[in-house]
Amino acid sequence: MIRKPVDVGDPDRLYMVTGGRSEADDSFDLVTLVVSESEPTQGMQSEHVRILELCRHPTAVVEISAELVLPVTVVRILLGDLHDMGKVSARHPRAAASVAGLPETALLQEVLHGLRNL
Repeated sequence: MIRKPVDVGDPDRLYMVTGGRSEADDSFDLVTLVVSESEPTQGMQSEHVRILELCRHPTAVVEISAELVLPVTVVRILLGDLHDMGKVSARHPRAAASVAGLPETALLQEVLHGLRNL
C-alpha cells in the first residue's frame, strides 16, 4: 500500500485559492454543518461556487474538504469568506441528549462518597 502525504495540493495553487492567507476562521471545526444561504453569483471564485453547490443540504466541513480535495485549513478559510459575505450559515452539532442530560461530576462524586460511608 502506497501512502500519500495528507496535503498533496500544489502550494502555489493553495496560495492563490486563499489569497495568501494561512489563518483559518476558528468558528468552523471538522464537524460543523454548513448550509448555503444563497445561490452562487457571477464572478465568484470557483471554489466558493463549488462550496455553495455542495452545501445546498447541511454538509460537514470535513466532507467539503474531501469533495474539493483541498486541505481542511484552506476550506475553513474559504468558508470564512463565504460566511462574512452572508452566503453560508454554520450549525454546530449539539451534544447527544443522553450526554447533555447527565448530572455534574461533582454531584456524582458526592453520591459515591455517601455510598461509601454507608
